[in-house]
Amino acid sequence: MASSKNKGTKKGIFSTIALLIFLLAFGLTACQQKGDKNTASQGTTNQTTAAPGAPAPAAADKPASLGPGGAVIEVDGAKMTKAQLDAEVNRKIAALQNRVPADRMDQVKANIQKGLIEDFVVKTLLNNEVSRLKITATDQEIDQAIEKLKSTLPANTTLDDLMKKNQLTKEKMREEIRLGICINKLMAPQIKNLAKPTQKEISDFYKNNQKRFKMPETVHVRHILIAKAPGDNGKVLAEKKAKAEGLRKQVMAGADFAELAKNNSDCPSKNNGGDLGNVPRGQMVKPFEDAIFALKKNQIGPVVQTEYGFHVVQVLDTRPPKTIAFDEKTKAMISSYLMQQKQQDVFKNMIRGLKEKAKIVSYMS
Repeated sequence: MASSKNKGTKKGIFSTIALLIFLLAFGLTACQQKGDKNTASQGTTNQTTAAPGAPAPAAADKPASLGPGGAVIEVDGAKMTKAQLDAEVNRKIAALQNRVPADRMDQVKANIQKGLIEDFVVKTLLNNEVSRLKITATDQEIDQAIEKLKSTLPANTTLDDLMKKNQLTKEKMREEIRLGICINKLMAPQIKNLAKPTQKEISDFYKNNQKRFKMPETVHVRHILIAKAPGDNGKVLAEKKAKAEGLRKQVMAGADFAELAKNNSDCPSKNNGGDLGNVPRGQMVKPFEDAIFALKKNQIGPVVQTEYGFHVVQVLDTRPPKTIAFDEKTKAMISSYLMQQKQQDVFKNMIRGLKEKAKIVSYMS
């Protein structure tokens, strides 16, 4: 739908289940979910971060007791150890690239930990079920799924970039996609006879979910970040602000903004010329948001100071809020979305049934 939380309903969630499982497992969707409001970084098209650097390694909270072999969870004899869990938590945290404020880190880590444990349970159950039924995936099928994955990536982003960012090997990626393809085959008999959404269901959904079809005001913005660092004293901060002011003067004099961003910015968006994409309200820290929404198209604002550092900003375009019309394209999008919900319900019911039959032991206190 149109809201930032529901941007770009994907078609055929189980027709490309390999991609679904892979993307959900590693958080690799080309258009990430709405970011934290304390991040002066995330647009809705080119998701990058305005926060500099990478966080220190994170460790999940230590459970009061562990199972055999240091296990935190056991599913039909398969174990996830504390060491494995901590490694995955650290990988997820590292991928966030400082987009989480320090005062929320503990909660974010706890949520990641909980999600990883649930992922382990679900994947183990599914692996066991496809093995029991002797469902397999060929190399050709895996290669085709990888090509589909490539087609979802933003411009100038390669599969190697994605794997590097998320600390994945090709073998791990192929294994996840293999499981996804097998799940697709497992699900096929259960979803092939699902009734398509009726015109009334489609119309009712549009009427009852108007917020989903309202596109917020956005600005297309790019920036150059001169990042603060822990321990910076007044003199250092003054020097960094002066550097940002100097870069702004160069831009105002006609210098290439993208080139200056590439050579000077401390934000990963420098690889895109500082482009943060189309940014709605509520996505950025307040000083950054206030500054960019006060600018007109092609206007360069004053240097903005945030908790992350000093930003040289330029608005490339502005878009007023609007409501998506109930046309044939929207109807097709809603129909696809409703069908996905039915398919997801089937999937959830299958997982529920597998859990009921499995022996699952949690050692987390």
